[in-house]
Amino acid sequence: MNTDERREQILYTLKQTNTPITGSELANIFKVSRQIIVGDITVLRASGHNIFATPRGYLLPHDQAKEEQLATIACQHNDDNLQTELEIIIDNGGKVRDVIVEHPLYGEIRVNLFINSRRDIQLFLAKKEKTNASALMSITKGLHYHTIEIPNMETLELIKTELNKAHILIA
Repeated sequence: MNTDERREQILYTLKQTNTPITGSELANIFKVSRQIIVGDITVLRASGHNIFATPRGYLLPHDQAKEEQLATIACQHNDDNLQTELEIIIDNGGKVRDVIVEHPLYGEIRVNLFINSRRDIQLFLAKKEKTNASALMSITKGLHYHTIEIPNMETLELIKTELNKAHILIA
């Protein structure tokens, strides 16, 4: 298989799943190094493919996301409330697309999350614990934003109400 064929197969593989695939998993599938996969993903992105890198792997969003509305919410809490925040959003009908912080030197830093279920939350938290990594909000004293996908404005209001009750939402 040559480079162009491999890239087409990577794209095909990403189109066939709704869950992220790690660079290591793709490397195993295509019998190349993870670094080769990272380069292939870079070339595919540069050629116009909307491939997201998430903490759980690469993801190619499917068309169903077009039906969802997007909203941005401002939150502030400590690390102890990270799971609570994500569960409130998910349990009340939202999906967490990303996290955003305003860094004093670099400006806006945005990281794709694509957390759509409690399982996704558990995987994210397990990776955080395994890597001993700090949440991005740690550089802004807990202040951060999320872009969330919602089916309607009533869902957004419910999420905001519950986050407010938990003292997480910044009004």
